[in-house]
Amino acid sequence: MPGKLNDKLVVAISSRALFDLEESHRIFVEKGLEEYARYQIENEDVPLEPGIAFPLVRKLLRLNEEGQQKVEIILLSHNSADTGLRIFNSIARYELNITRAAFTNGAEPWRYVAPFGADLFLSAEPKDVVNALNAGFAAATILPRRASADENGNEQLRIAFDGDAVIFSDEAERVYKEKGLEAFASSERESARLPLSGGPFKNFLTALHRIQAEYPMDASPIRTALVTARSAPAHERVIRTLRAWGIRIDEAIFLGGLEKTEFLKAFGADIFFDDQAGHVELAREFIASGHVPHGVANSGS
Repeated sequence: MPGKLNDKLVVAISSRALFDLEESHRIFVEKGLEEYARYQIENEDVPLEPGIAFPLVRKLLRLNEEGQQKVEIILLSHNSADTGLRIFNSIARYELNITRAAFTNGAEPWRYVAPFGADLFLSAEPKDVVNALNAGFAAATILPRRASADENGNEQLRIAFDGDAVIFSDEAERVYKEKGLEAFASSERESARLPLSGGPFKNFLTALHRIQAEYPMDASPIRTALVTARSAPAHERVIRTLRAWGIRIDEAIFLGGLEKTEFLKAFGADIFFDDQAGHVELAREFIASGHVPHGVANSGS
């Protein structure tokens, strides 16, 4: 048995992101832990409905169907092993190849992101996400709801990212927040050939790129997009940064402040990551969207 999973893309996900547990969560909030545990045990043979991240997980696992194990999905749950039996029964019912999990019985499950070597952590609990980000891991809050009956119809896995404070650091965004648009544009022109520092999702994007590099460009099972409020002349620094990193982005959409949702729908995104809560709120009705509470936009200042 291998001691590490670092030869794979590792995604850790909470049970409320993978399955629709909102009725169970309501019982927990309204009636307490004892009633919640009783409800889960009484219904442990009743499969849970797919949650918001279920289609994403299924597409990730399809990357393993060619015989080579490229992806590992790890379940991280606040449930106990006892109440978590319903979750594993549901995983078996949908034939998801998920075999590793941590059930923490109310303790913080994000602590196991590092031991599992996860490249990404998705959770419905904002506090867990903030802690994981502060520890240096790519993480996003994905607001729970039942998965749409319709996937985007594309077998290809499509992931869209905002740029500043997600793929890149928030250094440029801080200039905009503190000094305004004109100073931001001037700073980006002057720094066009100076690569941006990496943001919390740089390593996750790198892990995706490793898989993409195994395929011809026109036959990759993964397609990525940068969907950013930037416009010319601030585009150049972004392009040169990705070139310096040696990381491939398939599509780059510079919106100049336009709303992102219609562009994400046109791209066919399976999931979208943004540091701006407002952008996530607009997109989440149509596309699984993860809020990355990182950087100056989330500093409260």
